[in-house]
Amino acid sequence: MISTKKLIKMARKWQKLAAASRRRISWSRKVAEKGHFVVYTSDSRRFMIPLTYLKSEIFMELFRMSKEEFGVAASGHIMLPCDSSFLEYAISMIQRHVAKDLEMALIMSLNTCRYSVLLNDLQEQYNQQMLICSF
Repeated sequence: MISTKKLIKMARKWQKLAAASRRRISWSRKVAEKGHFVVYTSDSRRFMIPLTYLKSEIFMELFRMSKEEFGVAASGHIMLPCDSSFLEYAISMIQRHVAKDLEMALIMSLNTCRYSVLLNDLQEQYNQQMLICSF
């Protein structure tokens, strides 16, 4: 049988351990390594990007488009308006130090694709409104 003093001592130890675990903040995954930032694509893939890529025209344009589409959040994830395959391709272009005209061509293709999707959405909404009005 355990003495009362020993039981009280064990209870205090368990209380201290429980209090310590409540104060501890745990992250499910590392936020970002030193010298990197984290972004998410529209298909919810996570990318850890070196800070030096912030100077690239591609990332500047992606952030501008992200601000237009999603707004600026005070907290939360940075969401880019492209899918993971596009971002992988853009990163490979930055890593290879391609010419500025190729970067600009990639940016223009992204804008063209984005606006064509927006135009298709607007056309679809217009067609639905016309269908409703025709009744």
